[in-house]
Amino acid sequence: MKIFSFLSRVNLKTTIQDMQRTLVLESIEKIGETVKEQGWVDTVRDHGKITFIDLRDRSGIIQCVGQNLEKVTVESVVEITGKIVERPEKLINTDIKTGKIELQIEKLEILSLASELPLPIDTDGYDIDENVRTKFRYLDLRRPRMARNIRIRSKVTQFLRNYLHELEFVEIETPILTKTTPEGARDFLVPSRLQTGKFYALPQSPQQYKQLLMVAGMERYFQFARCFRDEDPRKDRAYGEFTQLDMEMSFVEQNDILDLTEKMFSTLVTELFPEKRIKESPWPRISHKLAKEKYGNDKPDLRADKNDPNELAFCWIVDFPLFTEQSKDDFFYGSGGAKWAPSHHMFTSPHPDDLGLLEIDPGKVRGLQHDMVLNGFEVGGGSIRIHDPKIQEKVFKLIGFSEKQKAQFEHMLTAFTYGVPPHGGIAPGLDRFLMAVLGETSVREVMAYPTSSSGQTAVLDAPSEASDEQLKELGIKLDEK
Repeated sequence: MKIFSFLSRVNLKTTIQDMQRTLVLESIEKIGETVKEQGWVDTVRDHGKITFIDLRDRSGIIQCVGQNLEKVTVESVVEITGKIVERPEKLINTDIKTGKIELQIEKLEILSLASELPLPIDTDGYDIDENVRTKFRYLDLRRPRMARNIRIRSKVTQFLRNYLHELEFVEIETPILTKTTPEGARDFLVPSRLQTGKFYALPQSPQQYKQLLMVAGMERYFQFARCFRDEDPRKDRAYGEFTQLDMEMSFVEQNDILDLTEKMFSTLVTELFPEKRIKESPWPRISHKLAKEKYGNDKPDLRADKNDPNELAFCWIVDFPLFTEQSKDDFFYGSGGAKWAPSHHMFTSPHPDDLGLLEIDPGKVRGLQHDMVLNGFEVGGGSIRIHDPKIQEKVFKLIGFSEKQKAQFEHMLTAFTYGVPPHGGIAPGLDRFLMAVLGETSVREVMAYPTSSSGQTAVLDAPSEASDEQLKELGIKLDEK
């Protein structure tokens, strides 16, 4: 499979701006030539008349040397014109790719002078207060570790997109402004100006839309979906929003989904993370019951050496119970004394061997749910969906849905009367996968602009108050406290 065959026809590095400048890494091939380079001042070493400047751009760092230069601060944006020369043998720097050359400065122009930074960016940053890092995220992203993470994220999404296109998946965007339905977490609500008193909800996932795309005959769909859930943050879950690779397929069984996903991510690791090694292939498939009995949880860390950052222990957890007993926290499911709540969500299909148990012992029914686990983190989940309206009606009844609650899904129930194929899917979490592969401490370390653990967005200091005029236009009044 030629995932990146089109790259041979397109030079992605070339832009109009690049035609007027030389990137740092390109300097290696320009010994003896006069070049113009632009970037950020990484370090300044002033030795009187002679000054050494390490210039940084997106491709790397190069040492520049000049005499009687204008004073410049670290992280200023500059343009340097000069000649590329070889360094003397004893001055070669083997720590950088351009360590055998330097740029002899003929002209230095300060494009933008930087003030003193409010936080250091030449460290890994783990010991810096999170609120400071998120407030000045545009500076934090200059940190080599963070810049690497964001660039790797881009390569991962590019790989996955190309891989799925080769398999005839169709990339389709689904709405962000949607309807509030009980799907397992608290919704973020958006008031409607045109229909006063009514609210949109931000999608917890594209679950219903992607199933309707199967009804529409798309057969193979994906998107990098933004998902919104009002849940408490933790290290493997950011507050508010996250990104998942949402995939749905028609005419498949559970093994088809697992095989495709396993091959795709194994190939991704081989091509983009050659320093990593997958512990076991094919990935182990472990029943939920066995995982709980043997490891005490349903997302076991199967690494032989938990301290080895280059060991990737993937596994599948299958045969989940379709239902769990409802608790007082299951506010989004039925009331009226119903005993059961969905283990995954109410669209997960029962195992075909257990259909008879729906009537006599629902607690023993297995669901066709599957979780993708990596190094102790659930990095993806999905299921075969219910496509039989009668079974869906039975599940609604078992979880105690009222007629009003069922009416919230009338669009799906109606659509399913017009011919719906057997279908299922999976949604690997991009943030969580990258956190696990890169060995990061939190999903926020692989996101450009994450919310802080207190729920404040990076840089822009949201949430913020709305004006009286805005509230009046929306027909909203705030209770005085």
